[in-house]
Amino acid sequence: MTTAITSKKLSVKTQTISALIALVSAVALPQIVHVIGAASGMGTSLGEIFLPMHLPIILMGFIVGPYAAGIAGLLSPLVSFALTGMPSSVMLPFMMIELCVYGICSRLLRNVKLPMIAKVLIAQITGRLIRAGAIAIGFYVFDTTVNPAVVLTSVTAGLFGIILQLVIIPLAVYRLTEADNE
Repeated sequence: MTTAITSKKLSVKTQTISALIALVSAVALPQIVHVIGAASGMGTSLGEIFLPMHLPIILMGFIVGPYAAGIAGLLSPLVSFALTGMPSSVMLPFMMIELCVYGICSRLLRNVKLPMIAKVLIAQITGRLIRAGAIAIGFYVFDTTVNPAVVLTSVTAGLFGIILQLVIIPLAVYRLTEADNE
C-alpha cells in the first residue's frame, strides 16, 4: 500500500494546533498505559512494551510540517517529565532527541515513493540510531550512567510497540488521506 499524501501547505495555526495535539497525546497515552500497567500488576513495563509516546509523534510527522512534529517530539518527554517524573532524568535527553528525530524524519519521508510501512520503519530505525549515537557519546565522552547496551534492551522490550506502530500509523495515514481527498 503506497500512500501519497497531498502536499498541502498547512497554516502555522494548523501546525501549532497539530503539534499541541501530538504533544498532549504523547504525554497522556503513556499515563493511560501506566495506569493499566499498575492495575494489572505490570507496573511501568507496559510503557516499554507499547511505546505509547512514540506513536503520536511519528504519526504527526506524516501529517504536519517537520518543525511542528520535531518540536512536539522534543518537548513531549520534557513536559511528561515535568508533570509525572517520567521518563527518568537520566533517559530524558536521549528520549527528547529520539522523538524529535521521529517527528522530523517521518515528515521528510512523507512524499517519498515507498510503502507507508517502509517509511514508518525507516523513521523508527533512524530515531533509534540517533538515540544510540547520543547514548554512546554520553557514555564514552561525558561519562553518563546510561550504558549503550540499553539500546538493544529497549528495542527488544519495545518490539510489540514497534510492530503496533507499523500497523496503526499506515492505517491512520491512509484513513486521514482518504478523508482529506473526499
